Amino acid sequence: MKDVELVTALSREMDMSPKEVMDTLSTFFLLIGDTLSNGGNVNISGLGQFEAKKKAERISVNPTNGKRYLIPPKITPVYKPAVSWKVYLKKLDENE
Repeated sequence: MKDVELVTALSREMDMSPKEVMDTLSTFFLLIGDTLSNGGNVNISGLGQFEAKKKAERISVNPTNGKRYLIPPKITPVYKPAVSWKVYLKKLDENE
């Protein structure tokens, strides 16, 4: 499902205009981003948990020339789906 299809479906289900849905989703993602950038976690019941993890610096090797590079530490967003999602997807997999 593409973002336009999602916005259209949500606008129908929530009886809102597509612009209102886009504004709501934009605000939702901004709030998640702000919380993660401040070191917090976002846990949405039934959906999952968003958190920021710090990856340590590491050394990488270019396989073509053998040169070693230092990759600096960075913070990456991580999503852990809720157990209910995992159970639902497992049932779908078993039915195929």
